Amino acid sequence: MVNTGGPYYKVRLGRKDGRVSDASRVDSNLPLPTMTVTQLASVFAAKGFSIGEMVALIGAHTIGFSHCKEFAKRLYSFSRASPVDPSMNTVLSQALQKACANYTKDPTMSVFNDVMTPGKFDNMYYQNLEKGLGLLASDQVLYADPRTKVFVELFARNQTAFFNAFVDAMDKLSIVGVKVGRKGEVRKRCDMAYLVKDLPDYNSKFLVGEVMSQF
Repeated sequence: MVNTGGPYYKVRLGRKDGRVSDASRVDSNLPLPTMTVTQLASVFAAKGFSIGEMVALIGAHTIGFSHCKEFAKRLYSFSRASPVDPSMNTVLSQALQKACANYTKDPTMSVFNDVMTPGKFDNMYYQNLEKGLGLLASDQVLYADPRTKVFVELFARNQTAFFNAFVDAMDKLSIVGVKVGRKGEVRKRCDMAYLVKDLPDYNSKFLVGEVMSQF
């Protein structure tokens, strides 16, 4: 993140892996690109995050990209009255229609989340929302809803406030659902869970290297 201009912060170590991996559990635990602010807030609140913390975390969209299929409805079939989402900047919508024209044939087609400074971790993401340049529907609604708009405006004009809020929220996110005692496991291979039921009672306070050295 620092290499792209973002803030530096220490990442906590020693988190254990769970013993269950089920695709059916994913959607209910992640914010989706078509969600309203109420739906987004519900997902984040379930993990203990406030509205402000949510807006800060979503600011991670200042870098990265999204596949065209995630926002195609905003471009081609938004409503009967308007095929294009009227909250989207006209110049952007026209450019995206061209860029994503063949997305149904090529599902890998994607666009940068931040069309202005795609390779830089900054507060441009929030400035984009003020201009209708949000890519995902779940991005642009942050500026339309008064509960989140106040934070969008704050972060848009104050990058330091965004960075500080982002770091605090990321640190908080890193300890959500931490498994302690006999819950979870420390894997030798990240892509393979242990098949045995009884595992060493490693406390999550140990560093990964210290735990791994015991195997």
